[in-house]
Amino acid sequence: MPEIQARPAAREVGRGPRPTGEARTFAPDELIVSKTDLRGVITYANDVFLRVSRYELDEVIGRPHNLIRHPEMPRAVFALLWQTLSEGRELFAYINNLASDGAHYWVLAHVTPSYGPDGGIVGYHSNRRRPSPGAIRTVVPLYEQLLAEERRHPTAKAAVTASSRLLDELVAAQAESYEEFVWSVINREER
Repeated sequence: MPEIQARPAAREVGRGPRPTGEARTFAPDELIVSKTDLRGVITYANDVFLRVSRYELDEVIGRPHNLIRHPEMPRAVFALLWQTLSEGRELFAYINNLASDGAHYWVLAHVTPSYGPDGGIVGYHSNRRRPSPGAIRTVVPLYEQLLAEERRHPTAKAAVTASSRLLDELVAAQAESYEEFVWSVINREER
């Protein structure tokens, strides 16, 4: 009888999951939903979020949303996200997330500020749907260029600054803004 090798755990003690290369998806009619406070700490996660990310509710509530950040996601996209939210505006973005078991899953995220009774921002709400394979094929080369730029810099701050500048340049070659670029990809995928 052949010896069965144990597969290494995707998570190590004190560290996040290691990407395994396994891709995961979810049904086109499902939405991944989460809410965070002003610092990005998760206050709500729906059952689709938990199933796809392979986390239990008590593992995500009270934890930073970047718990599911894939290391191959450009920092410039998150810098743009936080800048846009701090201005009280919504943002659509293609994001590659990392599940607790190391699998990854792409989403088209719609992130909006949540407002309290006094009109002030009290947190953020995100709905994510499954993007088309064509949308992912369009976004991946852009993100690879941003990651290559980030790797050229010795500090996270320098990497974000440089890749944010490159993101602006790459988007300007295709659209008026990042939002228009994303909508052009969405419109292409719906045809």
